[in-house]
Amino acid sequence: MADSHLLIDKHVQYIQNLGNSKDDLSYHMTAHLRMNAIYWGLTALCIMGHKEALDREEMIEYVMSCWDDEAGAFGAHPDHDAHILSTLSAIQILVTHDALDRIDVDRVTKFILSLQQPSGVFAGDMWGEIDTRFSYIAVNALSLLGRLSELDVEKTVSYIRQCRNYDGGFGNTAGAESHSGQVFVCVAALAILDRLDEIDQPSLCWWLSERQLPNGGLNGRPEKLEDVCYSFWVLSALSTLGKLSWIDSDKLTKFILSAQDTDRGGIADRPGDEPDVFHIHFGIAGLSLLGYPGLVDLDPVYCMPAPIIEKMGLRKGWKALPRRTLGV
Repeated sequence: MADSHLLIDKHVQYIQNLGNSKDDLSYHMTAHLRMNAIYWGLTALCIMGHKEALDREEMIEYVMSCWDDEAGAFGAHPDHDAHILSTLSAIQILVTHDALDRIDVDRVTKFILSLQQPSGVFAGDMWGEIDTRFSYIAVNALSLLGRLSELDVEKTVSYIRQCRNYDGGFGNTAGAESHSGQVFVCVAALAILDRLDEIDQPSLCWWLSERQLPNGGLNGRPEKLEDVCYSFWVLSALSTLGKLSWIDSDKLTKFILSAQDTDRGGIADRPGDEPDVFHIHFGIAGLSLLGYPGLVDLDPVYCMPAPIIEKMGLRKGWKALPRRTLGV
């Protein structure tokens, strides 16, 4: 059953309850996403104004328990191999809690830089899977660590350039089709590197605006279903490029709110499906960029609370819609 307002109290409770399900099979089957899930939940709580809903020290202790001393980076769960994705989530959690001094920045920087391939793209870990997601993660993490100066920027940008397609979008590797998620990571990486000139902005913004379907939701590529998570990935790129007005914000807001679970809390990929912390995070992130009343600004480039990024002096020239004062 849909609701016309964001059910903040229920979403906070839903996120709090996620850590109490250790007896469920699903809890153990998602261990490979645990670090990411903590980042998603924490960031959603921050944007809703309830950062204190999860215990700070318990969170930091978990992050440090995932340290892979051999690699010099973080895994998703204790005893898991280090990966660039879980390493970024760990950094984001520690930055949010003003606890970056807990990690060995030199070793983490070395780990990240070791994953750059001769082509300029980054691998996710020692096993070598490549993706423009990992390039963005590397750029984001090095920026948060204050080590962006150690990156080979030209080589990094060169590979992203190779992934740009005729429609203005970007794929996960050179030659791959355009996808909203890959557009986000490529645009955000270029924004951090001050290289937005690499983008065919008119074509890309038109392609992104075409992602909105009649029901208000956004999809990842042509002929696909709508999904709440694209509310962030599409909006983040349009926000960074100053074109948020190219989306019907009222229809998208209603779509996101319609995917809420009004009984237990949480947001699903689309109305009627099971909610999860991934879609809570990206749904609320989208609502923040849409100017939904009562939410904290989210930085669309770093996908973190904007006040934290501004305090670090890292804000780029993105724009959200004006914060509304009345309910939707």
